[in-house]
Formats: sequence, C-alpha cells, structure tokens
Amino acid sequence: MSEKTFYPEYSSRYPLLITNFIKKPMGMYPDDEAIVYRNDDGQYFRLTWREWYERTCQHAHLLKALGVKEGDRVGTMALNHHRHLENIFATCCIGAISHPINVRLSLEHMTYVINHAEDSVIFFDEILMPFVELLYDQIKGSVKKFVYMSDKPGLPQTKIEPLYEYEALLKEQPKTYDWPLLDENSLATLYYTTGTTGLPKGALYTHRQVYLQCIHSLERAGNSVRLPDDPERPNRLVFFAVIPFFHIHAWGTPFMMVYGAAKMVFSSKYEPESFCELIQNEKVNSAVMVPTMLAMLLEYPEVDKWDLSSLTTIAIGGGALPLGLKSKAEKLFPHMRAASGYGMSETMAGVIGAVLKRDMENWPKEEIDKVFVKTGLPMLPAIDARVVDEKGNDVPHDNETIGEIILRGHWITEQYYKDPEKTATAWRGGWFHTGDAAKIDQDGYIIIADRITDVIRSGSEMVPTVLLENLTSNADFVLEATYVGIPDEKWGEIPMALIKKLPGMDVKEEDILTFLQKEGVDSGKITKWMLPVYVAFVDDVPKTSVGKYDKIAIRKKIEEFKAKAKQVRKV
Repeated sequence: MSEKTFYPEYSSRYPLLITNFIKKPMGMYPDDEAIVYRNDDGQYFRLTWREWYERTCQHAHLLKALGVKEGDRVGTMALNHHRHLENIFATCCIGAISHPINVRLSLEHMTYVINHAEDSVIFFDEILMPFVELLYDQIKGSVKKFVYMSDKPGLPQTKIEPLYEYEALLKEQPKTYDWPLLDENSLATLYYTTGTTGLPKGALYTHRQVYLQCIHSLERAGNSVRLPDDPERPNRLVFFAVIPFFHIHAWGTPFMMVYGAAKMVFSSKYEPESFCELIQNEKVNSAVMVPTMLAMLLEYPEVDKWDLSSLTTIAIGGGALPLGLKSKAEKLFPHMRAASGYGMSETMAGVIGAVLKRDMENWPKEEIDKVFVKTGLPMLPAIDARVVDEKGNDVPHDNETIGEIILRGHWITEQYYKDPEKTATAWRGGWFHTGDAAKIDQDGYIIIADRITDVIRSGSEMVPTVLLENLTSNADFVLEATYVGIPDEKWGEIPMALIKKLPGMDVKEEDILTFLQKEGVDSGKITKWMLPVYVAFVDDVPKTSVGKYDKIAIRKKIEEFKAKAKQVRKV
C-alpha cells in the first residue's frame, strides 16, 4: 500500500469518533470498577471497564445479528443502567443512530417519535413493558424487532413480537469487535424535544459533534476558576448519573465519563433514599440534577441519617437554580457547591454555564453565590451566544432589556430530523434561535428571563416569570414556586403564583406578597406591577417529563388553580 493511502487521511483528517472513547478506559484502567447499578429491589451490579467493554462488543454483534445496518435508528425505552449505556455506545460505534426515547412523554407523543424516527429495533426494560404493550399496535408497522432487558432470566407472556431476551442473545456473541472507521460526519444520535410547543422535534448529532462537545466540556471542567476553600479535585470522578439518558444526552455525561474513565453510579430511578444510599456507599463526589431533584432531597425527612460528605459538586440544569434553593441545599450539604447551566435538546448538552471569572476569586460568598445562580457565560470556546432584540440587534448589558438567546457552534444541531421547515425557522441569519428570553448584566452574564411563550404580558409590560420564581424561592418557607398569567379584561394578563411550601411551614398567601415587596420591590429587583395578584398554595407544581415547570399543563387548568388561589392585591 502506498504512502499516499495513509496521508493525510490518518493525520489531519483522522476521524473524530465516539469509538475512541470506549477504547481509552479499556487501554488504561481495564480492571478498575466502571459501573455500579442498583435496581429497584436493592440489588447491586458491578462491572469493570474490561467487562463493560466486552459486553459493548457483544452488543455490537447482537445489533448486527438483528439486522441493524449503518444509518438505522435503534430505539431504547430504558432507565439508566449498564445495558442502556452499552446500547448507546455499540449503536453509535457500528454506524447506526442511537435514539433514547423519552418514556415520560404522553403515549401519543411516544408513538409519534417512534414512528417518525422509524426505529428498526426497540430495546426496552422489564418495568416499561406495559408502555410498550400500549404502544405496540401503533408502532409494530415501523418497528421490526423488540428486545427485552431484565435483571431476571426468561421472557414474559406478552403480545409483543418478535421478542428477544437481551442477556440470552448477548452471551452468544464474541467479546471482541472490529469497529469500523466511520466518517466523523456520520450521524450518531437522535434526541427528540419534549413537545411543549407542539409535536416533538428530532435533533440529530454526528460523531464529530459529540466528540468535540465532550472534549471541550472536559477541558472547561479542568480549567475552571477555583476558590480558596474548594475541596481538592479528585484524581477520579465518582459520578452519579441521575439525569435520564433520554434527556439531551444526559447533558453529555455518558460520553465524558466513559472517556475520563470515571466510576459511574446508576439507580433505576431517582428517589431521595436510594440517592443518599448510593452517595454514602459509593463515595460519590459529583452529580448533575434538575432543581426539582434538589428540592426533593430537602423534603426527604431522613436525609440527616446518611453521610453525604463526599458529594462536593452538583451541576444544575433543566431549569433555573433559584438562589434560595441553592442556599437551603448548601446548608444541608456544607461541602457541596451547586451552580447553574443552560442547554436544550438542540444543543446536545450545556452551552452556557455559571462560571467564575478570575477576579471573583476573593469575592464574599454571598456575591459568588449570586454568580453561580445566573445562567452564565458561553462556557466553551466552540460556542457563540448572543441575546438580541426582535430586529437582531444585541441588547445592552444593563440587566434589564430582554431579548432572545441565539447560538451557533460545533454541536448545535444542524437540522431537525425530516423537518426542513422547522430547521429553516430555527436557523436564521446564521444563528440558531432558541426561543428563550434573557437579559445580560454588566459583567456579560446571561440571565434567563423566560421562554418567550411563557412571559406574562400585562398591559404594555412583560413580566419575566423566571425572575419571579427565583426571587420567591429565596423565602425560607418556599420549596418551589412558579408563575403564570391569568387572562384579564383590562390588563390582558395578571400574574398568579403557585407555591409549594417547605414541610411544616405555617404561612399565609399574603406572606408571599410581603416577602416580594421587601426583597424585590424595595431593593429594586422587580417593579410593583410584577407582584402576583393571586397566590395559590399547592401540594405539587405540575412539571414536564424533564422536571421543568409545565406552564402548558397549568394553563389548561388555570380556572382550577385560580379557584384555589387567594387574591392578595388589587389591580
């Protein structure tokens, strides 16, 4: 073979592939513990990197045996565990497209995304079989084969066919695989949005995009500004993979943790007790969560019986991190530091983060905390972010003017799957339009104000609900708070607050108004006309499948919530 065959194809054009990630821990730490999985029965499963790599190779052979070809979509209806991780990597690395299905969507939307993606095979968990049975008659035309994953041997009695047993198929396969050298622009993953503004949209990503996002994210984590009292960075992360794999790549963490040979801890589903048990037993030092998960920990009455001192870092996304929630959590976990981030299905993972600048190192803690709850700065060098007005002009850095976040960069989705019209609508003028409203402060930090569709329009003014939610959550007696607009003949809309109190707190609706007047209006953070007209105490705030406040669901029951509410001021 001539020298020309190798150059420059395997130097300057060497493909950036997800396959490289699975080879690194196998080459460096094959006998280190890689994965700890605790199922609902409290049973533990442990795998070394060698064992997990061999199972991933077997999974690749299994996919081929099922007839999966390059470019085919492979669906998973699964919780977080080693089998799901094997599926994602094996699927991508043989040249097929991994499609983790959001099992918290409505049945209608799940049916839509499976048929729209044209998944050729679906792997599903035992616990999720009832969902698959409900969907079966609507998806059996596009899905050719189904694979049943369980911690117990055998197949169940079901109408689903053809049905295969995962572990039985796996053990028949070789433990090595000759991974293909794919084009780095080959499609690797497909993730659908939650469909809060219509039918879910499919965001596609290539090997190159996933690779670059992972490497850049690891670089940022290693070079972030440290504070004098920060705990030492561990040589090895012990990472609790709490965020579901179907939620925007679990924020890219599966790829980062495999590449970094971290120890990954999985629980079949998030519950405070199992979370605390695993933190204590496995000495977890890092996790990512949505704010509602953190709120659930604060509600857990037996949290004090666990040793959670190893947990030093929690990254928060999927919604704004209220300063009040952060402060309450850090009182409970004095060794922990929580900070905000921002991403969406169309960005693969986080693209804006609450990172410190070097000159903030010796700021007072209360001022640093205010930085950590901002949405943040474009935290990665391959991402550009702006906040623009309706004419596309940058808004001033005055912490007041609201515009829309627009993005561009290496791993912003290039296209919505089979939807050129929505792709063209999102990509305008060379920028991806997120639909999220925000402002920028004097230091250049972006602060989410709302979804553009969620802003309360009262008279000629816009009331940013995220600002009110964050401020209200600072009250000692508030666990969760959200705001929606109630239709009003005079003003168009007026604000209503839905409040979930901390357990044991005896407060009245007027106390919310008093707190906001003192901490918000009197301090200049909000204006008087932003104050809620109605306040409703609720047992639970409706949330989307990924833990965000579900404004659509709230609006559908607006009269029901208004009936529970008390009017606290006149308009």
